[in-house]
Parts: sequence; C-alpha cells; structure tokens
Amino acid sequence: MSQDIEDFVPSACELLALGEPTHQEPAFGSIRNDLFASLANHGFRSIALETDRVSALAVNDFVQEGTGTLDTVMSEGFTHNFGDLEANRRLVAWMREYNEGRTTEERLAFHGFDAPTENTSAPSPRRYLEYGRDYLGLDLDFANLLGADERWSREEAILDPAMSIGDSAEAPQLRAIADDLLFSLYLRAPELIAATSRADWYRARTHLTAGLGLLRYHKQAAQRIEEGARISRLVAARDALMAENLLDIRGIEEQRGATLVFAHNVHLQRNLSTMRMAGLDLDWSSAGAIVSSLLDSRYAVIAGSLGRSEALGLGEPDPNTYEGFLQRRITTAARSSDGAGPSSPTWGLTTAAAIPRAHKRTETLGPGKSYFPLEQPLIDSADAVLHINAAPVTTAHN
Repeated sequence: MSQDIEDFVPSACELLALGEPTHQEPAFGSIRNDLFASLANHGFRSIALETDRVSALAVNDFVQEGTGTLDTVMSEGFTHNFGDLEANRRLVAWMREYNEGRTTEERLAFHGFDAPTENTSAPSPRRYLEYGRDYLGLDLDFANLLGADERWSREEAILDPAMSIGDSAEAPQLRAIADDLLFSLYLRAPELIAATSRADWYRARTHLTAGLGLLRYHKQAAQRIEEGARISRLVAARDALMAENLLDIRGIEEQRGATLVFAHNVHLQRNLSTMRMAGLDLDWSSAGAIVSSLLDSRYAVIAGSLGRSEALGLGEPDPNTYEGFLQRRITTAARSSDGAGPSSPTWGLTTAAAIPRAHKRTETLGPGKSYFPLEQPLIDSADAVLHINAAPVTTAHN
C-alpha cells in the first residue's frame, strides 16, 4: 500500500479518474486535494469535478484570472450543493494561490463535467441557447417555444412522461434550432474566433452543448416505456453527456497536460454501473465506460473504498469483505509507522490486482446515507483502489 499516486499513473494516461463510493465522507475531498497538488508537480494541469460544466466556468475564471470572489464562485459556480463542501472551497482557494504569477500554460484549470441535471429534475435550456444566440449575433426569440422555465424544472416533467416537455410540439423545433446554432458555431469558427477569441468560442460551444444536451435529456424523460427502463435511459443519458464533456475537456487541455477527474465511482468505472432507486433496479454505461472505450490506455481508474466512517455511521468492515482486506493493510501500515499519532496512515493506494476475491459489504445505513461497496467487477475493471479509514485529515498544501 502506497500514498505516492505517481506510481499509479500509467505512462500513457491523459485522464486519471479518482472515484469515491459516497459523496458524504469528507475525507475523500481532502485527500483528493493532496493528490491533485502532487500531480500538479508531475505535469497535470487541470481537474474536473462532478458539477455542472457551464456553472464551473466561473470557478475557472477565478482560479486562472482572479475574476470574482471566492465566496461568489463557491455559491454560483457549483451545482448539486458541492459548493458547500469545505474541501472544494480549499481546492479552489489553493488553485488560485498556485496560479498567481504563473504563465497561462503553467496555470491549473478547473472544469465541471456534469450536466445541469438531478435524477428527478432538469432545468430549462433557455440560458444556454440564449448565450449561444447572442454570441452568434442572431435575432431569435425563444419565448414562445420555451414557455415558462417552471414547465421544465418541475419534478413532474422528469418523473411523469405524460408531463414531460420533451414530448411537446415545441420540443422538436427547439432541438432543431439548437442543432443549427451549434452547426453555425463551427461553420463560422474562423470569423468568430478572429473577432473574439478561441476561449470565447469554446465558452459558446459549452453553452450550446449543454442546451442541446438538456433538450435530449427531456426527450428521454418523455419516453412511454417501462419505468425501470425509462429511468435507466435517463441516468445513461446524463452519463453520456458527462462523457461528451470529458472528451471535450481533454481536447482543450491536451496540449497543456493531463487531467484528474473526481466523481462518484458509478460515473467513472469501466464496468456496467448499477443502482437501486425508488424500488427500481437501474443499469447503464457510465461516463468512464464510454470514455475508456474511446481513449483506451489514455484513461485510468482509481476506485474509492471506505473503511470506518463517522459521517456515514459505518463501523469496522467485516474482515471477509474487500474493505476488510484493505482495512487490515491500513492497520498494518499504521503499526509500522512511527507511533500512532496523526501522522499514522489513514489511507492508501493499492493495485487492483493485489486485492483477493472477497465478500461484498452489506451494512445497512441510516436514512439519507449511501455507500456503494466494492464488488469484484469494479475491482477487475479498475487500475487501483484508494481505501480510506476515515479520520481527521490534514492537508499539507493549504
């Protein structure tokens, strides 16, 4: 077991995926920050988090140029409540500090790679389409086609296909217009970039891609099929949009250096993702599975694993589970260290091949708590596993 992440980055890797089995254990964010700081010293120049890509543009403006304030970008630049996480705040502040005085090529970049959706809601595409329209200098009025934004954002529009705007008479027209706007953006790229900048053109493309993605997502919500299949397709659609964003981010960053992507394991794993939600068994190909099939050895996966966790109410894992095996390795490393104080190892990285077959962890968590335990298919498809025995974690670079 090691804490040197550089030892787990294949030479061909351009996109290193670091997963977490839950969003509710803060130690993962803290350790991620330390690992990214280490990777920044070894050629990585960007990080992508599981948050809306368009909103995250404001975070990148702050970390690269100092635009806005830390408080503002934490409240407006993150979605899914991730701006409230202290580890994310420390990451953004550290990236801004790191970039001070460095050249454009040396600066670290911040990206979101998620779509602006939740499992039970998705907003109107208005702001994204209007941004692209204004950048192209066109005179288009979407008001009649879009209607009130609440029609799109209410939960019924996703949960009930009969209430979905994706099946309305206006929806096909909006998708056609969005596609035409994106086509025009490429058609006029030389002219537009000369008049503005390549960065401005990318920003317009990001908005239009998000708008078109939302229209496709709402179309999926309107499908009159068996409910488990319908929700599986919605989850799959979100991950397909994530994959599109990751590939786009790599296209932007490929000349500067590799990218660390951090998200839940279910969005990054190479094997089929599964989840039980509201009594439905869902399965789909994650963003990681899609990207891995296209990038091959340029994509690497470190899956996240958790031992004890006060935040989740997880006790010591059964010794016969995958987590139990990894927990013993942490304990052995701690005993081998100098004393049992705060410097004792509380986490470590292990190659997936070194983890023997074991049982799946089965603890029952309280209401509102979730943890996706390790399973053999996930381990078989990962390059390594990050295991944490959750405890107070200090971050040396903050």
